[in-house]
Order: sequence, then structure tokens, then C-alpha cells
Amino acid sequence: MDIRAILVGLAFALMWSSAFTSARIIVTDASPLMALSARYLISGLLGVGIALAMGQTWRLTPAQWRATIIFGILQNAVYLGLNFVAMQTVQASLAAIIASTMPLLVGLATWLFLGEKLKPLGIAGLVAGVIGVTIIMGARINGGVDLMGVLLCGVGALALTAATLMVRGATSGGNFLMVVGLQMLVGCITLSIATVLFETPRISPSWPLLGAFVYTCLVPGLLATVVWFWLVNRIGATRAATFHFLNPFFGVAIAWLLLSEPLGTQDIVGVVVIAFGILAVQLSRQRSA
Repeated sequence: MDIRAILVGLAFALMWSSAFTSARIIVTDASPLMALSARYLISGLLGVGIALAMGQTWRLTPAQWRATIIFGILQNAVYLGLNFVAMQTVQASLAAIIASTMPLLVGLATWLFLGEKLKPLGIAGLVAGVIGVTIIMGARINGGVDLMGVLLCGVGALALTAATLMVRGATSGGNFLMVVGLQMLVGCITLSIATVLFETPRISPSWPLLGAFVYTCLVPGLLATVVWFWLVNRIGATRAATFHFLNPFFGVAIAWLLLSEPLGTQDIVGVVVIAFGILAVQLSRQRSA
């Protein structure tokens, strides 16, 4: 792995992790489903527009259309929709930690259900992940965490895991930015329906809301996705996924710096253990591949 890929991987992990802090700011002043559907409308139209300018087309393969719909619903609508709703009562750092367990869940599912071999290092990583989550949740429960919000974050992580497993390799064949843009528009449509059914839209205009919304649309929403595809094309999906082990660190650190969220000793220990678990699972899968 060359130095350029390492720097890009660090940038991706930082952008991905920062999304939870910006989301927490957004849901303070706006209803979550409405705000997220608006974000996907803007990011999706930008993505499709840039893709068309690059000569890409929406004449996708059947596999790409399937990936577009599945990811648009499970990742963009269910995963992020539930996280946005949860972060009305759950801290951004905790939401980031729960979402960061996705690589562990993918490794567990491929081992149990898809027959992928997992070496002792990978098994140790899964065990470490469980221990790390237990350490953090023990501290947060004692501190009065909203269990319904935690449940929503957990279901969201499962939805993202399912989407990842269902469309593995289905986005190959070019037009990747068009696929990303269309996925966001699918998420926009799905969340707009959910907004009408389950939410009373509200908005309290403020500079923090505007800044967080613009940042979320452009950086985690669009730029991070482009960076991720570049990284995958450069070093491969398995190696690129190794950078996910940084997400718990960055997610907690950004929330602590920008939102002044409390950071205790158990949180730090739990984050270190989870990060080790994610790295161990990814390294084990990388060697198997």
C-alpha cells in the first residue's frame, strides 16, 4: 500500500466518522427524516449531474440497478434514517461506535452464513469487538443512555451489513458516480414517504444547522463516496476496508472536540478494543483473500 493510498484512506475514515457529529447538529434544529431526505436530494442531483458531465450514463446493468435500489433503501434510508432519528437522544460518539461495528458484523455473517473461512486472528477480532462494545455500553447504560435510540442505531448497523452482503461486487461495470447519485435519490424518495407517514416536519434556522447541512451534503454525502471508490480501485475492497478500524477513534474524538461530549476511561478502552477487533477481522479476511 503506497503513501498516497494511506493518506486517502485516512481522509476517508475522517470524513466518514465526522458525519455523526454533523448529523447530531442537524437534528437539534430540524426534524431528522425531512433533513436527511433533503440532503439526499441535493447530494443525489449533484452526483448525477457530475456523472453526466463525466460522460457516464444511467443505462445501468441489472446488477447495478439492483445495487442502486438495495443500497438506496437499506443504507441511505434505513441505516442513516434510523441513525438520524436516534441521534435526537443518543450522543454522536455512541452512534459512531455502533455504526463502526459494521465490518465486524460483515465478517461474522460471511463466516457463519456464506462459508468464508475466518482464521484465529479474525475470530479473536470478533471476540474483541463484542468485549469492546460491552465495555462502552456498560458505561453508557450506567450514565442513563436512551436504550430505544441505541436499538435504532443497532438495527441501522444490521441494515447496512445486509446491504453490503447483498450487493457485493454488483457496482462493478463503470458509471460508479451515477450509481451513487441514483442511490441517494432512491434514499430521498424512500425517506420522503417516511417523513409524510411518521414525522411532523420542523426547522429552526441557525448558522450551525446551515453549516452542518452543507458539510453533510458535500463531504460525507458525496466526496467521501468518491474517495472510497478511488481507494477501492487503487488497493482493492478488502485492503480499503481496513481503514474502518479508525472510525471508532475519529468518531469519538470529533464528537468530543466539537460537541464537548463526555469521554471516560471505559469509552477509551472500549474504542481501542473495538478498533483492534475491526483491524484483526479485516487483516484475517485480507490474508484469506
